[in-house]
Amino acid sequence: MNSSLYDISVPSYLQILGAAGGFLEKAAAHFRDKNVDLADIVETRLYPDMLPFRFQIQSLVHHSVGAIDGIRNGLFKPPSGLPDSDFLELQGLVAGAQKTLQETPPEAVNACAGKEMAFEIRGTRIAFTAEGFVASFSLPNFYFHATTAYDILRSRGAPLGKRDFLGRLRLKT
Repeated sequence: MNSSLYDISVPSYLQILGAAGGFLEKAAAHFRDKNVDLADIVETRLYPDMLPFRFQIQSLVHHSVGAIDGIRNGLFKPPSGLPDSDFLELQGLVAGAQKTLQETPPEAVNACAGKEMAFEIRGTRIAFTAEGFVASFSLPNFYFHATTAYDILRSRGAPLGKRDFLGRLRLKT
């Protein structure tokens, strides 16, 4: 079975973005019930030198929709000037990313197969093919930020389990 560039990227992004939307809603309901200020959750870090929950969700979006934009444009950069989004805005970012990816035609992604692109950070350009970027950089970062966001919510007591993280599985039909 051959997998296209679309197949190795967009369905995985959609699966975890859908799961993130669900675990964000479940956590928000829990925190409201427990009278926990969602503004505190947004600023929670697992360790002092790690970036906060807010950044994890913003990066989840950047490493999905932003990654697809990067392979289409030939360049991916770290996000800059990120706003101090509140919990509701973060939920909106995830929902918006899902909508954008659901509306992205497979042909538009597959047209980038084999295309050269670069990751640029602090004046350094790292060369990739579109497939190499997705498989070795984008997806690992995407899963890292999803896991970190999930772990922050768990560390604050949100009643989440592995099933909440996995989201809707792509079962054989």
